[in-house]
Amino acid sequence: MVPAFKERLKGIDPGFTRFVKLETLQVNLGDQCNMRCAHCHIGASPEGRHIMEKPVIDQVAAFLERTPGTTLDMTGGCPEMSPHFRDLVEATADASPRRIVRSNLTILTDAGFEWLPEFFREQALVVTASLPCYLEENVDRQRGKGTHSRSIEALRRLNALGYGDELELNLVYNPGGDFVPGSQQGLEAAYRKELAEQYGIRFNHLYTITNAPIGRFRQYLEEKGLYERYLNLLATRFNPDAARNIMCRSLISVDWEGVLYNCDFNQAIGLPMTDEEGQILKIEDLEAEARNGKELLLSEHCYCCTAGEGSSCTGSLVA
Repeated sequence: MVPAFKERLKGIDPGFTRFVKLETLQVNLGDQCNMRCAHCHIGASPEGRHIMEKPVIDQVAAFLERTPGTTLDMTGGCPEMSPHFRDLVEATADASPRRIVRSNLTILTDAGFEWLPEFFREQALVVTASLPCYLEENVDRQRGKGTHSRSIEALRRLNALGYGDELELNLVYNPGGDFVPGSQQGLEAAYRKELAEQYGIRFNHLYTITNAPIGRFRQYLEEKGLYERYLNLLATRFNPDAARNIMCRSLISVDWEGVLYNCDFNQAIGLPMTDEEGQILKIEDLEAEARNGKELLLSEHCYCCTAGEGSSCTGSLVA
């Protein structure tokens, strides 16, 4: 049994368990995906049916209009598969200074989605793309046969449109097993060298993200009898310097129904934000509830964000 994560934070600074300021609104457009990755914390797949509808899309866009300066972070599943992805992007063109699409890359090579790279460029979206390794065998083992080659094809298309140069293209590494990522700086250098030499690929930054012990990755750990061992590893690698920067202090996640969460991991395990009476909060409550000092909902899976160099949607917290 690992020590309670919340108490671990309080032992450093009680303020670390509270929300500070909304900087990023992360919008999960649903669990539909053209892939079925072994590490996926929300269990996304082609059979996903939890899809954000237009009324919630409109509420998200309206909120961003009222709160200039907030980053929009679009995720899934595969956010580009949402029937309202284009609607959200176009509606927020003048509302958010930084709009991120979290792409699995392979969708850009699927029939019917060939328009996406040009659309990304027209809308000046930041592309943050999953590529858990630069080696083909490691990528295909984690994400399915043929994924690596399709990802390289997609990256070449993005490079040809200016991504990796004047337009921002970031790659995401996550471990292929029950271990904590190594140095983000070191991994970025290795990615940059290998992708340039082998495929002529350019990118701006590499983000290292620790696997959260939830969803399909938790199932894998439990099947192998490794769940408690992995939790203990994360707790043992707890880094106080990463604790002050955990993303839930400045990010709020919105699910397909408009329910609010402290992060996408809490969303995956059904741990929504609530008011003082215990009522679940939704997008219409966001302005009133995104306030300094609100208590964060924390659990043992949160250790993945403070292990080693720390982990967030923008990578290491202390690199």
